[in-house]
Amino acid sequence: MTPTPGTLFLVPVSLGDTPWSHFLPREVQRIAATIRHFVVENAKTARAELKRLEHPTPLREIDIRVLPEQDNAPALDALLAPALAGDNIGLMSEAGCPAVADPGARLVARAHALGVPVHPLVGPSSILLALMASGLNGQSFAFNGYLPVNDTERDARIRQLEDESRRLRRTQIFIETPYRNERLYEALLAVCRPATRLCVARDLTTGDEWIHSRSVAEWHNTSKPELGRRPALFLILAT
Repeated sequence: MTPTPGTLFLVPVSLGDTPWSHFLPREVQRIAATIRHFVVENAKTARAELKRLEHPTPLREIDIRVLPEQDNAPALDALLAPALAGDNIGLMSEAGCPAVADPGARLVARAHALGVPVHPLVGPSSILLALMASGLNGQSFAFNGYLPVNDTERDARIRQLEDESRRLRRTQIFIETPYRNERLYEALLAVCRPATRLCVARDLTTGDEWIHSRSVAEWHNTSKPELGRRPALFLILAT
């Protein structure tokens, strides 16, 4: 007799060095603490997060498996094998909500294909938190991920996003590798029009949280924010 499949729980994790009670409902922590199988991006950081979540099981006894780098159905099926056998699985991202701007989406898609129930748990999304705090248009927005590394290509992409924002009244959201934050900030001030609004959201949900939203012209007259090697999001809305 085929067992009833377990559930793939999408377990949000911290955006920074913050106690779990500051960013998760207690029920989410309780559910996460019952799961013995996890699929993650990085085993080392996942163990640190499980410790933060006060998981009662010794870490050496928890089954932690790493997502494949490429979309590979047999590998994903192997990761979902515990759920097909009746056990619950937790999917965790490196930060925030899994499967949103995150490779875990591949596992979720495969779970649906195999008939494994998927249950998202409540937790922090840096994308939505930044949008909420920006004062920009929350009715129409797009998350664009990372911009090109090459300066010329990056600047062209910024102009494209700014033009689209003006035409559609759409908030454009993007992220950068922390050590390139300052370069991106300077590019935005150099490329965007003075009236375009720019929000910079840094260290969300942590004690160092910093969120400011101003026109590009106003940013030019403001002290440069501390962005080096710190998680940040950038949002623009052109007028």
